Parts: sequence; structure tokens; C-alpha cells
Amino acid sequence: MHPRVSVSAICTFALDLAGDLDFWSKHDINRVGVSVAKLDAFGWDAGVARAARSVADGLQVANLIGLGPFHLDDPAQWPFQRARLTRALDAAEALRADCIVFTTGPAGALTWEQAADALGEAMAPVLADAATRGIPFAIEHTNSLRVDVGFVHTLRDVIDLARRLDTSVCMETNACWAERGLTATVRAGVDRISVVQVSDFAVGTLSTPSRLVPGDGDIPLARIIGDLLAAGYSGCFDLELIGPRIEAEGYDRAIPRAVSALESLLR
Repeated sequence: MHPRVSVSAICTFALDLAGDLDFWSKHDINRVGVSVAKLDAFGWDAGVARAARSVADGLQVANLIGLGPFHLDDPAQWPFQRARLTRALDAAEALRADCIVFTTGPAGALTWEQAADALGEAMAPVLADAATRGIPFAIEHTNSLRVDVGFVHTLRDVIDLARRLDTSVCMETNACWAERGLTATVRAGVDRISVVQVSDFAVGTLSTPSRLVPGDGDIPLARIIGDLLAAGYSGCFDLELIGPRIEAEGYDRAIPRAVSALESLLR
């Protein structure tokens, strides 16, 4: 497997943690993104211990994802959400994860600017803890339909926010591929990008999430990946597939096909 390719647990959405670990072993997938929700469902301590055994056997964890977002207009909930992030930091240490990927949480009644201020306040103690441990947080921007999980919907905005909070960025290709000035944004912000999520999209799709294997849709992935590499991006490309087309094809075919397609793009 190409050393810069990883496979997110989102790709095998219907499998539990044990199913993910078995699937990765079966298909010789050795670099992955681990789902916090699946650790939770397995039983947190037992799930972390189970995944850690696979790490000891050679599995590399590129990221932890799916933390549950802050409700930025409700500070009363922040202590609980901070505790979840601290627990994720503990897991990231145990699994030797490269980073933690998170979405900002909804703005609710706040303006964009107020939500950014609130996120900085909410995250401050967790980011200080993460810096002490040497575990980066990567903010993921989201499709504008997903205001339930985030208020940042462009790569340009998330790079600005990451500079403000001193975090890194998870670039979600499926959410930014049609942005104005994308090449320039990548070039100017590549120092903040630590994860690039890769999937494809068919123009005319009217539902979400409905992602495709790279090459099956209309995203100009060769150009975008080329721009990232030319700008000096040195991180991983994380496959994050989800939706009815992936389920219909089946994980045993769709995921290896996606890995091969992404490897071809990188070569």
C-alpha cells in the first residue's frame, strides 16, 4: 500500500471496530483512520485496547475522527465536550495517531465571527493539552448542507481559522473542489494542511452523503492532487467514502478499487 494513502473507518461505515480491524487485515490495509464513534460503541477502554493490539502488530493510525462537535452557542455543554476531546487525546496517544480530525460544531444563533470566537474559547484548554502531548488537531471544513456539524464551509475559511487557533487543517476535497481560486488557496495554506480527504462526486447528485470511488465521478482529482504535491504538501491522502453507491458495490470491491485508484493518482 502506498505510504501516503490511508483508509478511513468511514469507508466501512456499517462495520463495527472489530469488523474494521478484520477488513483492514484481510485487504492488507496498513494505514487507517479510526472512528471514535466505533471505539465508543465497542466499549471505550476495550476498543482502544483492541485497536492498540493491531497497532503493535504494525497498523498505522493516520487519524482519529468523529468526535462529536461543540455546540458553540451553549457554553454549558462545553465541559462535557472538552472531556470527550481529552479522552480522544488519550486514545490518540495509545494508538500513536498522527492527528485528531474534528469539525467545529454548529454556530446555532451565532454569527460566523462569534462562532469562531466561541470555538477558540471552547477549545483553548484542549489545544494546550494537545500541544503538550505533541498531537495535532486538524479542523475539517464541511459541505454547506451540514450546518449541524460545522459552520466552516470553505477551505480558505478553515485555513484562516486554523491560523487563528494554531491548529492544522483537514482538507475535504469533496467539499472544496469547485471553490474559486482553489490552487492559490492550497499554495498559500499548504503549511496548515495535515490531512487531505479524498473521494469523488457525480455532478447532478442531489443527496448527501453520496460519494464515489476516485475516478468514478467528476472531481478533477488529478489536478487537485497535483496542485497539493506541487505546493509541497507532504501528508497523507485519506480515503473517506460513504453513501449508497459504496454500499451497493460492497466494501470488498469498492475500497480496494479506491486504494488502487488513489495510488495511481499519486504515482
